[in-house]
Amino acid sequence: MKKLLLTSVFGLCCFLAFGQTLTQNINNRLLQKNDLTGRVLSLSLNDFDFSRLFMHTDNSVIYGFIGDNYQRIRIKFITVTKNQSSPDVYMVHGKSMVKNNICEFKGSITISNIKKYKTISYGVDDSYKNKGIKGQYVILGNYNFSEYETQAHSGIFKGVFQSNLYLDKNNKVHYDDIDDISDGYANNQYLGQWISYKGNIIKRCNWGDFRIPNSGDLDIGAGEFSPADKYLKFGWQSVRDLMASQHNKNAQKIEDARWWE
Repeated sequence: MKKLLLTSVFGLCCFLAFGQTLTQNINNRLLQKNDLTGRVLSLSLNDFDFSRLFMHTDNSVIYGFIGDNYQRIRIKFITVTKNQSSPDVYMVHGKSMVKNNICEFKGSITISNIKKYKTISYGVDDSYKNKGIKGQYVILGNYNFSEYETQAHSGIFKGVFQSNLYLDKNNKVHYDDIDDISDGYANNQYLGQWISYKGNIIKRCNWGDFRIPNSGDLDIGAGEFSPADKYLKFGWQSVRDLMASQHNKNAQKIEDARWWE
């Protein structure tokens, strides 16, 4: 599956390289994939607004971790706005939450590359066959978000991301959920690090829609995200409880909470 392919691409990347080096590493790996066409960056950036793509998914299924113990972190984009003077840049305002500590942040997403798949996936039983899909694409780029320095335990998020979309016959941008019932489905994958303002603390920090890139032995799920037992105490218990019973009201309340408001 395409989504599994891109998740594995992130998993193969060396965590020690960031910024331009890591982005180029990912780009080079994608260039070697036979099912992707050449670069289509210049046309797409000028003609389309991808802001809704980055905000599409409900926060209850955006999973993330920070640090080597896979402590849960929740990331919420509150607004994403295209920079009209720099069409490759999107301005982001959001919040992060680790345990009960909530920090507000601002920053940017910068698109470095867009590629098109040579063939179109029409989903299970070709359910999208007659939907007028013109093409599926993958976006690559960098992100840099700065938490407000006056807040407790604040720092900077930086790294690379990958998002998937498709265009319909009217050139409308859609979040690519065509294969969302397939095992391992994921989108909006962010891989990077969190750096304290003093620079003396650097932690791995990855998140994404439905699955987390490069999540080691945290995710033991086959079809969908499932946290391993030994990490439940690091913020994942409510996820496990809800998976065990959809009628667990306490777990549902935790996962559905609009904590950023």
